[in-house]
Amino acid sequence: MFNKNINNHWALFRVLSYSFLIVGLIVSGLIFVFAYRQNNITALSLRDKLLEVDKNNGNVELALTELREFTYWHMNANLSGGASNIYPPIQLKYTYERLVATEKQHVINAQKQVTDDANAHCAIAVPQNGPGTNRIPCITQYIQDHPVKEQPIRDDLYKFDFASPRWSPDRAGWSLVITLIFGLLLASRLILDEWLKHSLAD
Repeated sequence: MFNKNINNHWALFRVLSYSFLIVGLIVSGLIFVFAYRQNNITALSLRDKLLEVDKNNGNVELALTELREFTYWHMNANLSGGASNIYPPIQLKYTYERLVATEKQHVINAQKQVTDDANAHCAIAVPQNGPGTNRIPCITQYIQDHPVKEQPIRDDLYKFDFASPRWSPDRAGWSLVITLIFGLLLASRLILDEWLKHSLAD
């Protein structure tokens, strides 16, 4: 009775032939390798696209969101290597430089406005009614009392690094699962065959 039960279970498991399991393992493994590598290539391509958008003063926020969402939802979507080896791998250099230039221009304009205001103020405060009248101390004091300071812009706010998950429910992730299943089935078939041989021999 015991041997009969063993034969019945072996017959059911034998449906999964070695050739089927090996082919399935190889095909799913190749799909995984291709998809896993493609995730990284796509992430690097999106990173390069973002840097180009940054350079051309395009919609940086849209390109950044696209890259961030892809990285968060795909395994092996890390950004190391490629055209840039710096860390962090995403540095919006041109956006930062444009903001710094804008702030500098703002300071220049503000300083000019303070100077104009000083001249207008001192024209009233120190009227030129005769020789020897000097408005320079008045203007200097007004400018000192109304200082214009450049607001520093933190460059770390324009540097990013996104971490991809260890596993993701995409082509790479599911092909990895299928590969592992085929591998486990193949190993189980080998182990069961050996066990049955010894059991039947006894």
